[in-house]
Amino acid sequence: MPRYPDFIIGGAPKCGTTSLHFILDQHKEIALPEEEIFYFGTDDPIVHPDFFFRDGKDLSYYDNRPKNKARLDQYAAKFEPLADVPFVGEDSTSYLLSATAAFQIQALLPQVRLIFMLRDPVARAYSQYWHWVKSGRAVCGFEDAITRYPIIILGSTYLAPLKTYFDILGPDRIQTVLFEDLIANKQKVVDSVTDFIGAPRMEVDSDASWFNRTRYPTSMTGQLLLNRIGSHIVRQRYSRHLGGRDSWTLRLGHRIHHHWFDKINPIFLKAERPPAMRDATRAYLTEHLSRRNDGLSELLGRDLSKVWKGFTG
Repeated sequence: MPRYPDFIIGGAPKCGTTSLHFILDQHKEIALPEEEIFYFGTDDPIVHPDFFFRDGKDLSYYDNRPKNKARLDQYAAKFEPLADVPFVGEDSTSYLLSATAAFQIQALLPQVRLIFMLRDPVARAYSQYWHWVKSGRAVCGFEDAITRYPIIILGSTYLAPLKTYFDILGPDRIQTVLFEDLIANKQKVVDSVTDFIGAPRMEVDSDASWFNRTRYPTSMTGQLLLNRIGSHIVRQRYSRHLGGRDSWTLRLGHRIHHHWFDKINPIFLKAERPPAMRDATRAYLTEHLSRRNDGLSELLGRDLSKVWKGFTG
C-alpha cells in the first residue's frame, strides 16, 4: 500500500506555511517532503497556468487524474522515504486557491486532515506581489499587478474556497491558523496543530522556528527590467514537475532559472523591507477584500476585525 500523507498544509500562500513546515519537520514523529509537491489542482488554469502548454501544435496540461498511474506513482514516491514515520504531511500553498483540489483530495485521501493558514488579506496580497517581483514573475508596479494578475486577489479570497473544503471534507478535518497568531505565540499555535493531527506536542525552539526571511529590491527599476528580460524563463520553471515535459531546452532553462535565484537576484535584493503601500491602495483593498470575505468571521467563529486592521468580513 502506498504511504500517503496524514495531513496537508494547503495554503494560503505567503501566510507562514513554509515556516510551519519548517517547525513541524523538527518533530521526531513528523516528516514532510522538503519541497512543495503541487499534486492536486494542477488542472486549474488560474492557479497553475504553468501546467497548461503547447505540445507542438496541440494544447496539453499536467494530468493528475487517478487513472494517470504514472503521476500517482510519482506522488506516492515523494512519501516512500518517510514510510516509517508515524505522521507524514505535505505542504502545497496552491490547494486552497484551486477550484478542483478539494474534490481530488477527498477522492484520494478520504481521511487526510487539512491545515490552512490565513493572513490579513491586504498584507498577504502585498507580500505575494513582492514574492513575484523577487522571483521574476512581476514586471510592473503593485497597482498594475492587481489588474494584471487576478490570482493576487484570489489568493486573499478565503471564504468561498474554505466553504468548499468544509462542505467536501467536513469541518472536523480542517484547521485554520492565522499568521498573526503564529507570530504572536508559536508554541501555542504549534500545540494546536500537533493536537489536530494527533501527534505528541513538541517544544518549539525559538532559534529554529522561522523560515523564509526575505530581502527586497534596492532598485525597483533595475529589478523590473531584469524581470522583463527573464520572465519567459520563469514561466517554464514547473514544466518538468513530477515527470512532466522534458527536453534539453527546458533543462537549460531550469539551470538558468536556478542561477538567476542564486547569483543574479541577490545583487538587487538588499533592502530589509518593501516600500509602504499607498494609502489609497490600502483603503481600496481593505474594502474590496473585506467584501469578498464577508462572512469569514462567522464561518471561523472569530471576530477577525480584532486581528486584521480595517477588516469588516
